[in-house]
Amino acid sequence: MPTPPISELTDRAREIFRLVVEGYLDSGQPVGSKSLAQDSGINLSPASIRSVLADLEQLGLLAAPHTSAGRMPTESGLRIFVDGMMRVAEPTAQERAQIEQRLSEPGPIEAALEATSAILSDISGAAGMVMVPTREHRLAQFSLVNLGQGRALAVLVGEDGAVENRVVELGGAISPSVLEQASNYITARLAGRTLAEAAKAMQAEIAAGKSQLDSASADLVQRGLAVWSEDAARRPVLIVRGQANLLDDAALGDIERVRSLLDDLENKQSVAELLESAREAEATRIFIGSENRLFALSGSSVIASPYRDREGRVVGVLGVIGPTRLNYARVVPMVDLTARSLGKLIG
Repeated sequence: MPTPPISELTDRAREIFRLVVEGYLDSGQPVGSKSLAQDSGINLSPASIRSVLADLEQLGLLAAPHTSAGRMPTESGLRIFVDGMMRVAEPTAQERAQIEQRLSEPGPIEAALEATSAILSDISGAAGMVMVPTREHRLAQFSLVNLGQGRALAVLVGEDGAVENRVVELGGAISPSVLEQASNYITARLAGRTLAEAAKAMQAEIAAGKSQLDSASADLVQRGLAVWSEDAARRPVLIVRGQANLLDDAALGDIERVRSLLDDLENKQSVAELLESAREAEATRIFIGSENRLFALSGSSVIASPYRDREGRVVGVLGVIGPTRLNYARVVPMVDLTARSLGKLIG
């Protein structure tokens, strides 16, 4: 039967449902009628609470893992709770300061991405994930330096001051004049463009005979630009930290689920594709269990948020992955805060 909207539940059923979900997310254990009667402040007998729990189970919102056990939320129940009942716990000023301080430490952007993944793992008690930014350098200067033995060093300087070096195989001896001509051509004609834009414009000019380059220089220009495109394709698109957090005491009783999750995380391309689906989201997205087929077997949840550069362009996605009993109320705003903090560092 279809899961009813939360508005169709009675006030009493809503309150008991909320207490069961919050108790389960806090402890990872099913919540029973006896503990609800004793600890929740509900003025109902255990028998009355059991009746409500049975109704909620019949509606598909709760499940009993064992006959004598308490109840725990189903994936449908968790979705209803997250969308309509969750009381978000905003990060404290101290937590905000700690995140921003850890991300502001000097170093290359790769170090900040590593730190971000570790932060997400720490705050969630699960695994943190960060997609590497998809931004591209815009060229300010390009030069080729002869290394001898048929090789040259291609030096790219971006508009943001970043400097990268790559070794280019020349395929034979190249005269200094050819190296100089190729370097000057890229710097003078293609400055201010991304590598992809530069390569496209260059190929169009050469094909149309407008480049004023001889064949040796034209070939060298293409080699010099292509080395970055090839390198970018080989770079990992996803940084994952904190997998060990998934092997906590609660996980030991469900080791097959955890093994399935760890196997899923090994397939970084598939995980990256899941995160990519959150790229255009206006706010943090939550994927619960089998809502995404990648984690249907492991029954895991993903909380993901896009992060933007200083111009407001989405350049990547970050998030956490763990069991469905993640503390959503705490983790969701922390993921959002971390995304905004990382965005401040992206030029």
